[in-house]
Amino acid sequence: EKFSISANAFVNVYAYYKKDKASWDNNLDFYLGYVKTTSLGTRKNDDRFDLTSKYGTAISPKWNIAGLFNLRSQFLKGYNYPVATTKEYNSTFFAPAYVLLSPGFDYHPTANFSLFLSPATARWILVSDTSLSTLYGLAVGEKSLFQFGAYASEKYSANITKTLNYKGKLDLFSNYKSKPQNIDLYMTNQFAVKVSKVLSATWSVTFIYDDDVKLFGDDGTSPGLQFQSLFG
Repeated sequence: EKFSISANAFVNVYAYYKKDKASWDNNLDFYLGYVKTTSLGTRKNDDRFDLTSKYGTAISPKWNIAGLFNLRSQFLKGYNYPVATTKEYNSTFFAPAYVLLSPGFDYHPTANFSLFLSPATARWILVSDTSLSTLYGLAVGEKSLFQFGAYASEKYSANITKTLNYKGKLDLFSNYKSKPQNIDLYMTNQFAVKVSKVLSATWSVTFIYDDDVKLFGDDGTSPGLQFQSLFG
């Protein structure tokens, strides 16, 4: 390339409340990134937001009965590029979006680790643009698909050294209604090395697998593991 430039943003907003036995945790992650090269032009290389709200009541020092709400989607149009000069439209705002409502148990043994478990979780796949419905497991022309299954969500953060910090999240969902053995996965990992008071070097690694997403494989119509690595 004669010239290339990449710009990426990650924003984390959170609000935690705790009084007596009640607790309410809220977290929003927002990612947006673009890369520009002389041969390929400008392309989006990251675009997603992930909102989680969890309210619980303590039943022991380490366990809560809790309810969890989660919303994941993106803001802008996305494309596949089978060849450098051709792009195929495959996503936009709320196409897809994943909405999850889950009652369950929250295990919180330490301040930096939590595990939420639910055997009865409702999940909706929403597609605002019906031209994309079949790419995400919906019937032709449908805008929503209801799923019911088991859900687990684990969060962990740690200061590995004085200057190295890790933050990770793992979500797993098994759909009782269709192929429960094919578990959907959403995993984020972020390492941050403190360089100075205002600068950090970061490395983020993300894995996504959804058995309903038909965008991968040699024919472009099969589910597959999505992988992303960003250093900045």
